[in-house]
Amino acid sequence: MTVLLETIGYSNWILHALVWLPVLGVAVVLGTEERKAKTVAFWCSVIVLGLSLGLWWAFDPTISGFQMESTATWIEAWGVNYSLGIDGISLFMVMLTTFSTSLAILGSFNYIRVRERAFYALMLLLEAGVVGVFVATDVFLFYVFFEITLIPMYFIVGVWGGERRIYAAIKFFLYTAFGSLLMLVGILYLFYQTKNILGFPSFAYGDFLGISLTEVEQLWLFAAFALAFSIKVPVFPLHTWLPDAHVEAPTPGSVILAAVLLKMGTYGFVRFLLPLFPLAAQHPVIVATMLMLGLIGIIYTALVAAVQPDAKKLVAYTSVAHMGFVVLGVFALNVNGLQGGLIVMISHGLSTGALFLLLGMLYERRHTRTIEEFGGIARVAPWFATAFVITALASIGVPGTSGFIGEFLALLGTFESHPVIAIFATLGVIFAAYYMLPMVQSVFFNELETPENREVKDLTGREITILAPLCALMIWIGWNPTPFLDRMELSVRAVIERVESAASTPQAFGETTGVYQPEEAD
Repeated sequence: MTVLLETIGYSNWILHALVWLPVLGVAVVLGTEERKAKTVAFWCSVIVLGLSLGLWWAFDPTISGFQMESTATWIEAWGVNYSLGIDGISLFMVMLTTFSTSLAILGSFNYIRVRERAFYALMLLLEAGVVGVFVATDVFLFYVFFEITLIPMYFIVGVWGGERRIYAAIKFFLYTAFGSLLMLVGILYLFYQTKNILGFPSFAYGDFLGISLTEVEQLWLFAAFALAFSIKVPVFPLHTWLPDAHVEAPTPGSVILAAVLLKMGTYGFVRFLLPLFPLAAQHPVIVATMLMLGLIGIIYTALVAAVQPDAKKLVAYTSVAHMGFVVLGVFALNVNGLQGGLIVMISHGLSTGALFLLLGMLYERRHTRTIEEFGGIARVAPWFATAFVITALASIGVPGTSGFIGEFLALLGTFESHPVIAIFATLGVIFAAYYMLPMVQSVFFNELETPENREVKDLTGREITILAPLCALMIWIGWNPTPFLDRMELSVRAVIERVESAASTPQAFGETTGVYQPEEAD
């Protein structure tokens, strides 16, 4: 496979294709008939997914820096370039995006029945924006893609959502846009600092890494970037927009929101906060604050989820709890914690995306999400129940599933640096069972009393096609995480080494462009 990819020059064009093929798909979908839009959009997304799978073999795990890089001048007067690249941190985020988009589109076939061309065009535009966020190596380009994702998601929620869709869409937009503006201020400050040092304008990520900032400057810039990314994650107490957006969004919108949009925030933590502001990232007050917010998010939202009567809202709150484990892993500031956080990001994308798909399928059958109105569905839909149980166990973090690997490493890393926080955070695993298992019991294994529940159909062939790869990946990562950990390890170590080097030589850390300069490992 590797030889074939080299023969066709895969590394030279693949990142451009992953960004621009969905945009081309937007044009094709808008030009097709309304009734064919979903089929065209699905096959466009499948082509992008198929191309992205080659990244698994094309990526070299012995290189810590960006790979498959390419740069072209965009706005020369401003020093803005169209620059793309991928490393062990962004690799899995790109693959998760293309994978989730295809399944979300396939899962929407029976759900979206009006304005289909517009909906599927927006889904492909959203895919292009999210992939762009993960592969951009010019900070201005990153910001453009980061903002572009707001537009399609706003309309997906606001047009095809539930009764309170306008409220949810506006709340989502305002929260995220406010944080993004502060990040823009921080980007512009770094830009002018770079211009003064280099003598020419540049938004290149590598040039930003080379800026020597005082601790005070780093603290202010850290705050600006951290607020933008914390809203996107979302970190407690900035999470209130998420349950509304999830509940009101159509099923495919909820899938993409959970699987990849939230990861843009945690990706920002790893890509920007730690490497660009290493002094601030290890400041005792900053670390303690972020760890406490992560811990509160895990415990508080788990307890809130346990009392939700709406199954979709329950799952929405679990996202905040899972992202709390990512925050703990990132700010543990060690390899185990950071790798655990990245695995939680992947696992959450799979399990929570699958839960939203399953609840959407259940809603199509019963037209309700109220937990009390279900019961005994496992008797009439055993395959449905099987898929739901596997997904719920992965969400809880049961050993043998992807959820366990990520949470274990995140907690292990946190224990190495802050054992008391880690001990309290383990309660989140118990609380996860406390809110998830009663829902599974009520929906699938209680008495089959309601007549409507007796008519629930089992999974169709299309639905099995959607859920089977998700369940398989949850189990594969749970039993054999090594291929994933190997591909991210050097990039993760380079981030940690940059933070640690700033602690030992605070005046000299800016002299190295550190992590993202490609070099062969010994």
